[in-house]
Parts: sequence; C-alpha cells; structure tokens
Amino acid sequence: MDLKIFEPLRNLFKDEVRSMGELMAIPKHVLYRHPFPGPGLAIRIIGEITQQRLDILKKADSIFIDVLRETGWYNKVWQAFAVLTDMKSVGVVGDERSYDYVLALRSVDSVEGMTADWSRIPFEVLELASRRIVNSVDGVGRVVFDITSKPPATIEWE
Repeated sequence: MDLKIFEPLRNLFKDEVRSMGELMAIPKHVLYRHPFPGPGLAIRIIGEITQQRLDILKKADSIFIDVLRETGWYNKVWQAFAVLTDMKSVGVVGDERSYDYVLALRSVDSVEGMTADWSRIPFEVLELASRRIVNSVDGVGRVVFDITSKPPATIEWE
C-alpha cells in the first residue's frame, strides 16, 4: 500500500482540514458532511445516554438533515444537528396529554469554528423539520431552535 500520513491534523481548524481533504481528492459528500471532523451523537444527548434516547436522537437528527437537503439548505449552513435535552414538556396527542422530550435544533455558520453565528434558516424550513419530527419520532413532543451565537455559547451543547 502506498499511503501518506498528514500530521498533525489535530492542530488544524475545520476549514484547514477540508482544504487538505480537497487536495487529497476526498469526495465532497464526505468532506462537507456536518460536522467534519466532529463528535458523535452521544455528545448531543443531555443527561443519561441510553439506547432509547440515542434512537430518538438518531431519528430526529436524520429528519432535520433530510429536510435541509430537500430544501437546499444543507450546503448553505456550516453545521446543523439536533440535541436531545433532558427536559420533558406537556403536549397533546389525540385526546390524551403526553409528556415527551424537548428537542433542540442547532445550525450555525462559521469559517473556522472559533466563532459562529446562528443560521438564518427560513421559518418554513424549520416548521417542516419540526412537524416531521414530532409526527414521526416517538418521545419528542416539542422542538425548539437555538439562536445563540459563539461566543458566548459553544457550537455543541455539551
């Protein structure tokens, strides 16, 4: 095998890693994936990490990303994802009260990740994502959108 090692990647910012990836001809669908490089889903679960909560987050995050792709917003934002909070909120399903998790959607625009501003995704796109999530992900009863910039917040909710 004829391999080359590029080190130290850990000292580079995301935009620099992507530039290196372009030089190495890494496919764009991999290179421009949200986030690249970045953490796994467990960091986006506030509180106890269980298989059930991980399944809820996987489904909700997938729906959010699918909606962004369908509406042409995926490549317009720098990073987007869902966060499963440890809060529950009352709602109504049919004629019954429900008590399900609050899910936060987060999307930011940045160049290097040191600073970031929240993405101005149209309300219609956020509404579509919210509706699909609460109608198809058992355990999610409310969806909120984080409009906090970095700083003072971080991009992740860890």
